[in-house]
Amino acid sequence: MGFVNESLASIATRSDASLIQPGRLFPSKQSETFTNPIIGIPSADPWMVQHNGWYYYCESRNQDSIHIRKSQTLTEIGNDEGVQVWTSPVFGPNSKAVWAPELHFINNKWYIYYAADDGLNENHRMWVLESVTEDPQGAYRCRGMLETDGWAIDGTILNHQGELYFIWSGWPGASNGKQNLYIASMSNPYTLAGPRKLLASPTLDWEMVEMPICEGPQILQRNGKTFLIYSASGSWCEDYCLGMLFLKGASPLDPGSWEKILTPVMRKHGNVHGVGHCSFVLSQDGREDWIIYHTKTKRAHGWNDRRVHAQRFTWTEEGLPHFGVPVLPGYASPIPSGAAVPLVSA
Repeated sequence: MGFVNESLASIATRSDASLIQPGRLFPSKQSETFTNPIIGIPSADPWMVQHNGWYYYCESRNQDSIHIRKSQTLTEIGNDEGVQVWTSPVFGPNSKAVWAPELHFINNKWYIYYAADDGLNENHRMWVLESVTEDPQGAYRCRGMLETDGWAIDGTILNHQGELYFIWSGWPGASNGKQNLYIASMSNPYTLAGPRKLLASPTLDWEMVEMPICEGPQILQRNGKTFLIYSASGSWCEDYCLGMLFLKGASPLDPGSWEKILTPVMRKHGNVHGVGHCSFVLSQDGREDWIIYHTKTKRAHGWNDRRVHAQRFTWTEEGLPHFGVPVLPGYASPIPSGAAVPLVSA
């Protein structure tokens, strides 16, 4: 399948030891290390972004409201209580099961993309909120539902060569049992410009544990390369994991432009189970790449035992992301670079 699959196969079994480097920065007011999780139970589907020196964390609470946390240090985001920026209506098509909101800054406005239904899972659709002010923790107005041609969750934005695209997880038909990844072009941040196009289907064994599922798509871009990291298998089971697509062609709307990596890029390890649904940020000084993801604390099926981890990742010589294995909870990892001041050399 080309250099991408060959390279990923060679690094898939590497230890994460290469990611845990001795801290070169020493703290002024905080420890030089941190431990996972950064947000405890119950927390899932972590979405974190950076803007003007701050980290913002967007989350659903009680499946009926959206909150945004704020911190200058990504590993301390859980210490902020957060601000409720939206609550669902009592009744209506977006009143129940508010899932996996994402906060995006587009054309000098903030947009929140979230999934919701009216109490029936088959009616899950993607919805859009638009900020009223320039403050991401300020007021929002509803821009309505996106026309995704059916069931839809986990929507995210791809900005490719100045054009916007929407990518999400959806059913191929009208009933549950399989989830694919779909893509559509956008005419503006709250309107799809065309019908959905199939991007990827669960075809590999590790994508079909408990149910054939591809969901939670997230965009990762670096040095002109675009990657799509997604979650595979049932989110309620210990085998939930991360897969990857690589944009090798010119058009994101052409399924042939994407190459699927044949092995998971991050999966369960040791006592860390259910690794999935991630987002990406840089360290405060922009020198390090970090992945934010959730895990399960139990091997038994369920969603109520999830919590959020942060972990530094690196890049291969071919320019591919190398996530390594998930670090165990309680393990002391170096804090992100720029979160502390350098010690004067002797």
